[in-house]
Amino acid sequence: MKKVVFTLAMILIIFALAACGKSTEVKTEAVQPDQALQLLKNEKAGEYLADPQGRALYYFKKDQAGKSNCSGDCLANWPAFTQEDFAVPEGFDKKDFDTITREDNGKKQVTYKGFPLYYFAKDQQVGDVNGQGVKEVWFVINSETAFE
Repeated sequence: MKKVVFTLAMILIIFALAACGKSTEVKTEAVQPDQALQLLKNEKAGEYLADPQGRALYYFKKDQAGKSNCSGDCLANWPAFTQEDFAVPEGFDKKDFDTITREDNGKKQVTYKGFPLYYFAKDQQVGDVNGQGVKEVWFVINSETAFE
């Protein structure tokens, strides 16, 4: 009987220590997998960067590094990407992402290589890239995006 109690006690201690170790690991992990940006592929747009929910991210060719030139009706059609805590997919460097404070509303907007990121209001589901090439100034982001 003593051996059974001792064995059970040891097993409980091992589980308790293992649970403590896992708890510590979770606390030190900064970004959960459901907060990671994704690299998706579309026949029309090729590979493109998407938010954790699979919505395509775009840049505006008329923006300048560190400054958005999209406000008012433009911002209604092209909402700002504002999620600040995320991991990036392979092929991207987290250091290339930052934020700016928008001049029109004071809110933070995520940038890639200095250029603000946006959604397109007409993208309704995962895989939509309806904003690609709109007016030849809106484009999806990928690891080879070069800003002019």
